Amino acid sequence: MSLKSRGIGGEASPRSMVSKKWTFLLCLGSFCAGLLFTNRMWTMPEPKDIIRRTGTEEIKMNLVSSDCNIKSIKKQESNDIIGEVSKTHHAIQTLDKTISNLEMELAAAKAAQESILHGSPASETAKPTESLKKRKYLMVVGINTAFSSRKRRDSVRATWMPQGEKRKKLEEEKGIVIRFVIGHSATSGGILDKAIEAEDMKHGDFMRLDHVEGYLELSAKTKAYFVTAVSMWDAEFYVKVDDDIHVNIATLGNTLARLRSKPRVYIGCMKSGPVLAQKGVRYHEPEHWKFGEAGNKYFRHATGQLYAISKDLANYISINQHVLHKYANEDVSLGSWFIGLDVQHIDDRRLCCGTYPDCEWKAQAGNLCIASFDWSCSGICKSAERIKEVHQRCGEGENAIWNAVF
Repeated sequence: MSLKSRGIGGEASPRSMVSKKWTFLLCLGSFCAGLLFTNRMWTMPEPKDIIRRTGTEEIKMNLVSSDCNIKSIKKQESNDIIGEVSKTHHAIQTLDKTISNLEMELAAAKAAQESILHGSPASETAKPTESLKKRKYLMVVGINTAFSSRKRRDSVRATWMPQGEKRKKLEEEKGIVIRFVIGHSATSGGILDKAIEAEDMKHGDFMRLDHVEGYLELSAKTKAYFVTAVSMWDAEFYVKVDDDIHVNIATLGNTLARLRSKPRVYIGCMKSGPVLAQKGVRYHEPEHWKFGEAGNKYFRHATGQLYAISKDLANYISINQHVLHKYANEDVSLGSWFIGLDVQHIDDRRLCCGTYPDCEWKAQAGNLCIASFDWSCSGICKSAERIKEVHQRCGEGENAIWNAVF
């Protein structure tokens, strides 16, 4: 067989040419089909799908929003409940105080009636028939003083205690009564009593007690002060302060006004000092054995420079004056009278600030002191000379009392 007949080294046959053309067409068709298929696979999602997905997200957002609203409502309901509980608590306290006052007034009326029936008339200052006509006061401030303290009294008049028409205005507009408190000398009607009478004629700012003055009789004087003050003025609070202490009256008034709704209030700088058994030392306690072993401390009580009690406690002292025991120190005696009673002891350190620079720094910081004195002297050291400077540095300002709303 020749090479030509086998197709080797010669031209391609027509059959072979047709096959190549069909091959090319087939490839082209496959390519087009691939393009068509690929375009269908990558088609963008229909708008309907987008809308459907967005609707789902809105539902989720609505669920989250409604959950927040539920939490907000629950929080509001919680705040409302707390507010109602607070109002109820305040109403209960007010009712408790009202009942306490009524009980004390009833007891006082009974005591006065029994006293009259048994031929022992009440004190000349305590006239039950007049008590119903009394006006209401916020507080009575009794300044404990002595016969020898004329300079101290004048220094107080020149600083924090209003005088003349201003003192009357203080009583009428603000409901605050301020008086120097003093009893009588051992020789009634003597030169000491006459000097006080002359001073009272000039200033008209004394409260005279049926009490014989003496340093060892301070507990009896304190009791007599509360008994007399209750019989003369119907006040919400009764305050005792020494005559060598600086007082910011408006700040004191604001502090007590906030305690109006609380029953049986006893406020001061609470302390618990040692019971001194050794004779001859200052603040010696003759009845030290009642307080237990040597080295023991007193029960918690307000320091004697300044303290205040609410009307119901002052009435309690007045009613039970004959059976209340007196210790050597008057602040201890007052604290002992409230042991066993449901009394609210309020410890307010603004009632016992030091003098400048302590009270001055606090005043500059906007935290005015109610009372200022030197602990080392149990009052302002050399108060007659220094109280004016304390007033200038630590005072609340002359207009503070007139701008105050109690």
